[in-house]
Amino acid sequence: MTRETFERLVREAIDSIPSRFRKRMTNVAVVVEDEPSPAMLREMEIEPPDTLFGLYQGTPLTQRSWDFGNALPDRITIYQRPIEEECRTDDEIVATIGETLIHELGHYFGMSEEHIQEIEDRYWARFWQDRPDDEEPIQGDEDGPGERNTT
Repeated sequence: MTRETFERLVREAIDSIPSRFRKRMTNVAVVVEDEPSPAMLREMEIEPPDTLFGLYQGTPLTQRSWDFGNALPDRITIYQRPIEEECRTDDEIVATIGETLIHELGHYFGMSEEHIQEIEDRYWARFWQDRPDDEEPIQGDEDGPGERNTT
């Protein structure tokens, strides 16, 4: 997939965020990069074959005081290559971009990793509940998506 197409999918994911959340997204940049650097993976204590699909860097809204300002934008990075390598279809790429963006926005809004995981678990429980009985799960997805590090 070209970078241009991947970036368009990220923009579409941003546009699909409910307006009540999008309105609160100020001074945050969402960027696409090829993949996390080896130094970043070491810093995050992530060892191959694990990787990152996305990363939030900044000061969560819940940690900002009244005098917070004159700061560089927070940054959400979506990593194209790891997402493409994990996904088998374009539909999976779209879903993974959306999941990753939501995960990183959870950090922007001040949610803990545990709280975000609870939300994701509830989402996947509904997903499997709504799946027709004759639909086979994707190999490796019997319990929802595999471990995907998005921090």
